[in-house]
Amino acid sequence: MPIFEPVGEKEVTRAIIDSFMKQFHAYAESDVIIVGAGPSGLMAGRELAAAGAKILITERNNYLGGGFWLGGYLMNKVTVRAPGQEILAELGVPFEQATPGLYVADGPHACSKLIAAACDAGAKFANMTIFDDVVVRDSRAAGVVINWTPVAALPREISCVDPIGIESKLVIDATGHDACVARKMEEHGLVTLRGTGAMWVERSEDALVDHTGELYPGLIVTGMAVTAVYGLPRMGPTFGAMLYSGRRAAEVALEKLKEFA
Repeated sequence: MPIFEPVGEKEVTRAIIDSFMKQFHAYAESDVIIVGAGPSGLMAGRELAAAGAKILITERNNYLGGGFWLGGYLMNKVTVRAPGQEILAELGVPFEQATPGLYVADGPHACSKLIAAACDAGAKFANMTIFDDVVVRDSRAAGVVINWTPVAALPREISCVDPIGIESKLVIDATGHDACVARKMEEHGLVTLRGTGAMWVERSEDALVDHTGELYPGLIVTGMAVTAVYGLPRMGPTFGAMLYSGRRAAEVALEKLKEFA
C-alpha cells in the first residue's frame, strides 16, 4: 500500500517556483543584506533576525558556513579561544577544552547549529548567488547587485546575463579574505583597503572585533573582511573572533537601523 500522497511532478515544480519567487519578491527590499554566509555572516544574521530585522543572506556557494565546516587543513575540527566557547554553549554545540583558554568542537556540528540558529531566528538565504556590485545612493550603500553563481563560469562570449539589484537599508560584507563588497567600493574610489596581514593568533582576534563596524555609510564589515580592509593579522583556523565579530556587526547595524525609524 502506498505511504505517500499522490502528488506529481507538476505540483512539486510549482511548489518550488511559487515559494521561491514569493520569497525573492519579498526580499528584493530588506533591512539588511549580508553578503557571505560564513560564521560571521551567519552570526550577524541570527542576531539581527532575532531582533526583528528583515534579513537576506547571499552566498556564492551551494552550501552555507564557509570555513566553519572544515576547520584547518581539511581536518573538520574548529577551535575557539575563550570566551568563544560561551557562544558555542549558547548555540548548543558540544566542545572540549584542548588547553587552558582553547576549546575544540566538531566543525559540521558547530556549523549546522549556527545555520539552524540563523534560520530559526528568521534570516532568509539566497545561495548560489554571486555578488556583482554595490547599489550606492547619495553617498550611501543601499543594496547589492547579484547574479547566479554559474553565470561566472560561462564563456565570456555567452556570459552577458545581466545581474539584478536588490535594496536594503544596510549592507554587511561578510565575504572573508576576499572582502568582495569592500573591494568593489575601492574600485569605485570610495574606500581604500590595506590587505590582510601575516598570521598572529594572539593579536588578531581582539583587533578584528575592535575594528568591526561601518566602513562607509551603510556598509558594515565583519569577519575576515575586516582584516583585509584594515591590514590586520590573520588568525588561522580559530573562530571565536568570527562569531564575536558577527555579533558586533549586528549591534552596529541595529543602532544604524534606528536612523530609518
